[in-house]
Amino acid sequence: MVIFAAVGAYLWSRREGSQEKLDAIKMRMPLLGEVWTKYQVAQFSRVLGTLLVGGIPLVQALETAGRSLGTVLLKKAVDRAAVLVREGKSLSASLQTTGIVPDLAIDMMEVGESTGALPQMLTSVAEFYEEDVSTRMTALLSLIEPVIMIFMGIFVAFVLVALYLPIFSLADSIR
Repeated sequence: MVIFAAVGAYLWSRREGSQEKLDAIKMRMPLLGEVWTKYQVAQFSRVLGTLLVGGIPLVQALETAGRSLGTVLLKKAVDRAAVLVREGKSLSASLQTTGIVPDLAIDMMEVGESTGALPQMLTSVAEFYEEDVSTRMTALLSLIEPVIMIFMGIFVAFVLVALYLPIFSLADSIR
């Protein structure tokens, strides 16, 4: 029964609509949601900046960067932004309408657009968010370590009790 449920959940999660729902759940998670979003924005900024440095036009670079992302929710947002850029809106204004990209990243992209240094600014956005994600993950892991130690202590105590209780019971029954 459990195997069927696991296979069903796996097959459900492979559908595009389900992946979008799972991505929305990931974004709303209390501690990890913000980190996950920043990681995705850093990845997107890195790819987009690299494509622009390579001389690819902005709309094509947006479409390519969107296809390289691992999240359906952000892919759709980038596709909507690419349509708006094709219609004449700026990149920062287009990404702001998606509601996914953090305001700081949008502000930095806006500065890059106004100064003509968008690829360099996208690289700065990627570096900033990669550093932030690294710092937050280190902090989260330092919070998890005591919980792991407590769990391991309880597990070891359980194993010791399970091993020694029969011995003590046997000794009591011999007397």
